[in-house]
Amino acid sequence: MILNKLSQEKIVMGIAAALFIAFSVTLKGFFVSENLFALVRNVSTLGILATAMALVVLGRGIDLSIVSTMAMSTAWAFYLAGHGFSIETALIMGLCFALLFGLINGLIIAYAEIPAIFCTLAMGIFVFGFVRLNLIDFEVVYMPTNASGITWIANKYVFGFIPMPVIFFISVLALATLFLKFTRPGQQIYSIGDNLEASRIVGIPVRPIIVLQYTLSSFLGYIAGIIAAMTVVSVNTRQATGTFIYDVLLVVVIGGISLSGGRGGIRNVIVGTLLIGVLLNGMTIMDIQYTLQNVIKSSILLLALIIDSLLNPRDEQTAQQGDI
Repeated sequence: MILNKLSQEKIVMGIAAALFIAFSVTLKGFFVSENLFALVRNVSTLGILATAMALVVLGRGIDLSIVSTMAMSTAWAFYLAGHGFSIETALIMGLCFALLFGLINGLIIAYAEIPAIFCTLAMGIFVFGFVRLNLIDFEVVYMPTNASGITWIANKYVFGFIPMPVIFFISVLALATLFLKFTRPGQQIYSIGDNLEASRIVGIPVRPIIVLQYTLSSFLGYIAGIIAAMTVVSVNTRQATGTFIYDVLLVVVIGGISLSGGRGGIRNVIVGTLLIGVLLNGMTIMDIQYTLQNVIKSSILLLALIIDSLLNPRDEQTAQQGDI
């Protein structure tokens, strides 16, 4: 097939570059320092979440609860810090909260063998409802005054021009690359995504690796949540039930990481993040209606899913050609 001869990574990078140039020329306010700094900040948060999703998708999983866990764990940490806890203690408790639900996701998927898409969808709804009913009284939780000492996470510039969120994003990308390439669990994630049953036969601890994937996903989601919250000095808990999760999925799929598992890498996250980040920023400047933005993004996601199914069939039957 012609599609098999194309490099999705290069195509997406070319489209991202073309969009950036087109928006710079045609959109007033796009190629200005304030907007570019906002763009890279938003791209950093989106990219960290996409990296977390990639670690799961590479093992033929999916985590639809990551945005909910991110928003609610961060909101609870801010809430605790504003109600008598030190910011350090609050952040640690928020992290433990995120890790707990990531661990539960992994255990259910690995040992109860519930399909990941259903388990994580239900978990995302549960986390949002549990926190709003039992832990937080407010829809929007603002950054507490005792967090002023760590605002450098979002506001500091390295070398005077590189925003700190970008440094976090680059660090996450580097660590994820090293993990996947040079550690045994990272290589086992690829093996499980490529062929789960064969991985069991050769002695790979499939269930513990699946648990590790979802725990890491929640950990990175929490990091992204803290960066995003420090940037806007608040957490809107409604984000947990919004469409941001589809932006994360869009980055992963359009970047070239196969939903069939075992194919792709961190470079795909980078190109996908650049394209979607530029697209979202451009649509915002053009003041495109939010509903229309969702239609555009969903159309792109559907197209990316179709291309992924053609490039990376999930099994031998779907790989056969000529069937009607």
